[in-house]
Amino acid sequence: MTNTPGHSAAAGPLPYGTPDEPRLAVRGEASLEFDPEIARIAVTVTARGTDRREALESLTRRNSNVLELLKEYGEAVEKLATGTFSVSPELTEKGRRERVRTYNGSVRITATVGDFTALGEMTTQLAELEMTRVEGPWWALREDSPAHREARQQAVREAVTRAREYAAALDAELVALLELADLGAENAAPASAPSFRGRPAGYGGEAAPALDLEPQRQRVQAQVNARFLMSRPAL
Repeated sequence: MTNTPGHSAAAGPLPYGTPDEPRLAVRGEASLEFDPEIARIAVTVTARGTDRREALESLTRRNSNVLELLKEYGEAVEKLATGTFSVSPELTEKGRRERVRTYNGSVRITATVGDFTALGEMTTQLAELEMTRVEGPWWALREDSPAHREARQQAVREAVTRAREYAAALDAELVALLELADLGAENAAPASAPSFRGRPAGYGGEAAPALDLEPQRQRVQAQVNARFLMSRPAL
């Protein structure tokens, strides 16, 4: 029976290798920067009324204005999603009876933008709407971005290079790859972004100039653990 490297006829693979076939364990790491591919913004519209119906009507109208404005940008806005919605009563501070003073409502909308040339103008126009808050942008890469694959491949190449350097220091060579464990690749957390509050109702004057937004480069990191079998070192 022929034995494979690192194995014996009577037992399974030895966890630490043998003097003739030592094992070498290394970690490969990669940290690369890429231009962002998408930007996300969050838009929150609010309304207030002395009765529930008044608050709902105002909130519905302002929500429609935001959606219509975003849809005017066509394919530049890749995704629209409505998040939290709330309408809650605000009670008077004094008195034993539960008396409603006013109703407060809000709706939060998130937009994913792929065309950065329209982003500055878009955020400015949104911020001009009454009782509207704009937050962002948060820059990011798409989930299927080739940047993730490039980082993982670079981490593997780094592991092989490091292993070869260790083996060469012992006048040995790599014989076989025994294990390659992917520790994953992930983006750095997005940096905090500025927020813009809309102008109050009744604000006049010309439209504000578009914001000049500089995309923030995204860092992609990857790590792998690799185990190799190398030839007998010359000690």
